[in-house]
Amino acid sequence: MAKRTIWAIVLVLCSVISAVAQEHFSRNIDSKTFVPKGQWITGVSVSYSQSNNDNYQFFIVEGIKGNTYSFTVTPMACYMFNNDLGAGGRLGYERSRVKFDNANVIIDSDTDYTNENLYCINQEYSAMGIFRNYIGIGDSKRFGFFNEVRLEFGVGESKLTNGNGSDFTGTFERSYNIGVGVMPGLVMFLTNYSAIELSVGVLGFNYSHTKQTNDQIYYASRDSKSANFRINLFSISFGVAFYL
Repeated sequence: MAKRTIWAIVLVLCSVISAVAQEHFSRNIDSKTFVPKGQWITGVSVSYSQSNNDNYQFFIVEGIKGNTYSFTVTPMACYMFNNDLGAGGRLGYERSRVKFDNANVIIDSDTDYTNENLYCINQEYSAMGIFRNYIGIGDSKRFGFFNEVRLEFGVGESKLTNGNGSDFTGTFERSYNIGVGVMPGLVMFLTNYSAIELSVGVLGFNYSHTKQTNDQIYYASRDSKSANFRINLFSISFGVAFYL
């Protein structure tokens, strides 16, 4: 009988503590909609960089003479299937070129290597499925955060040539990529229908398979995997979006 009484008291105390805890930890969060259900979001991100070098030195590489450029464009479309929740897709195209007339790799006074007429061009096409979640900042309808999850498939090819005359050599590569990434960002509305976005990659996993042909004689392949669990400052992107 005493055991039954003790267990009854314990159950009553647990019920009281649970009720008090629920009342104490009730945060009364008032959820406000930042992007309503039914809206279409379209936009594009574009980046371009170029450099010209004349007798430039970078660590152990001296006498760099040449130029490089990189260009990326990524259009996007997304449909808000619920308040602050949307899904859609992106298409991407990236092209880069490196052309060095001369570059000397100098390790020490007795070891150096000269590269002349180095030319590399690379382009990649990609398709991405995206999922977006928006969070407003307080009562503001102009500023907010978003988080974008991406599932990406890409195909790329590159050509590398070096030297001239009898010393000329060339390599062709074709790669296939798949990746998952998370890109949080900040959105600022300029009008009711247009906004600018800033996003940065913080988490991702990538797998790529590359086939290589060297001088039309030698064949090789490479598989690579990589995971990123930190802020990647090189993946910062700016874009313009329209909310229709």
